Amino acid sequence: MLESVGSLTAGPWIYAMVALSVLLDVFLPVLPSGVLVITAATAATAGGVAHKVPDIVFLILCAATASVLGDLVAYRLAWRGGERLDRAIARSRRLTTAQERLGQALARGGGALVVLARFAPAGRSIVSLCAGAAHRRVRDFLPWSALAGLSWAAYSVALGYFGAQWLGATWLATGVSLVALFAAGAGATYLMRREPETQQEQTS
Repeated sequence: MLESVGSLTAGPWIYAMVALSVLLDVFLPVLPSGVLVITAATAATAGGVAHKVPDIVFLILCAATASVLGDLVAYRLAWRGGERLDRAIARSRRLTTAQERLGQALARGGGALVVLARFAPAGRSIVSLCAGAAHRRVRDFLPWSALAGLSWAAYSVALGYFGAQWLGATWLATGVSLVALFAAGAGATYLMRREPETQQEQTS
């Protein structure tokens, strides 16, 4: 049961923990920021929906804001990374491909790749660093980063919220919500890998 965990949402420090975790996982993708967001949302729902709606909304805004700030920090660091970072990207086929695809997506005014990458494991890190290293304009990157952060935060909080509504504020609800979050990540990874293959088939 999450009755004891529900008390964690009583203090404002839970939002600081969520913000710090989401902010830092652009550099440390192993941080369980998604797990923390879902757990906080599930626990918040335990006290009753009517009283917890403001907490849920603030949790979404907190996670989304931290996500965008983390993206911008990584973007600016990569922008100033110089030749060393360029060489590191050039040595990685995955990073080189991601940088090329991101450049093409932003150049034609479509940054859906940025949103998709936010759900994929380490995708956020790759996109933010590649955008900065390629010196893409911040006005091309920032709106999509904001949409990506808001989409991911809303989805994660919704999983915790509705999981608690349907299964009760239990660890089972949290577990099911986490499975749904990981499934979205796997789906996003599949779509990101599939797109280049589709483009190659169309050009051949």
